[in-house]
Amino acid sequence: MFRTHRPIRLALAAIIAFAVSTSARAADGKGDVFTDAAKAGPDYAIQGEYQGKVGENEQKVGAQVIALGDGKFHAVFYHGGLPGDGWSRDETKVEADGKTEGDQTKFEKDGKSAVIKGGKMSLIHEGGEVVGTLEKVERKSPTLGAKAPDGAKVLFGKAGDEANWNGGKATDDGLLRVGSDTKEKFGDCTLHIEFRTPFQPKAGGQGRGNSGVYLNSMYELQVLDSFGLSGENNECGGFYSIKEPSVNMCFPPLAWQTYDIEFTAAKYEGDKKVKNARVTVKHNGVTIHDDLELPRGTPGRIGEGPGPAPLFFQDHGNPVVYRNVWIVEKKG
Repeated sequence: MFRTHRPIRLALAAIIAFAVSTSARAADGKGDVFTDAAKAGPDYAIQGEYQGKVGENEQKVGAQVIALGDGKFHAVFYHGGLPGDGWSRDETKVEADGKTEGDQTKFEKDGKSAVIKGGKMSLIHEGGEVVGTLEKVERKSPTLGAKAPDGAKVLFGKAGDEANWNGGKATDDGLLRVGSDTKEKFGDCTLHIEFRTPFQPKAGGQGRGNSGVYLNSMYELQVLDSFGLSGENNECGGFYSIKEPSVNMCFPPLAWQTYDIEFTAAKYEGDKKVKNARVTVKHNGVTIHDDLELPRGTPGRIGEGPGPAPLFFQDHGNPVVYRNVWIVEKKG
């Protein structure tokens, strides 16, 4: 039985030890697609991140609530706080399914429940005692809106800059669409990118907000609505087929996110590679790859080879958009 005086790990597990549905997200299919939060419906208002303290020891707990369409949700609860704000891969994580009924969204099992109402999540013991309250939070990347420094090349800053891209197209509100590469070629560089995935509650897997940032046109840093997922190499922040991010820092769909990248291209003597490419990536301000060695190129674009190459934003059929893209070339 759960009591507030017990250790927080046991308390959290007792509250939210619900059965995990492995089919919570469809493997494919787009379903409804929203690019405007004002039109995204009531499920979007419930989806998001919640954080607070639980138990007499006031231990931090985070929750990510993912909309699945038609009032259905999947939740991930993190002991220690949200990813990037206290939780790490070796900390406790519990998952559960829930749904909206009336004016509240409830996750429950064996008389214990977590209830979202009025922008707050209450953790409730089977006797009706509220043992913790999590507030809804909206995090922003500390590098969001970062200005291009002296010496940088602005690849996309406003409508009209799509002319810097082969096949570049802008949305009506001045954002860069997917499916184009830069007319200029680059090698070693510092790169800032801001991106936004759409809200596709009935889609899942690789069909939900999919794009990709191809460094040197050879190495794909995945862009995907991976909010609340485990953080694999084919999810947001992963180098496809090579390395998963150290932590899944994906924000909810329709939130603007950032990649800040330090890239060193592979070195060649003629056509022979003598040194692998390396990369450091910050996702929403948190380092998810630290001087990672890239032993090979990733599928889907061009193979590895000598010389500079364009930056490419992949089109995977989803309305992902980009803005505030700038690059500082490293000479020598």
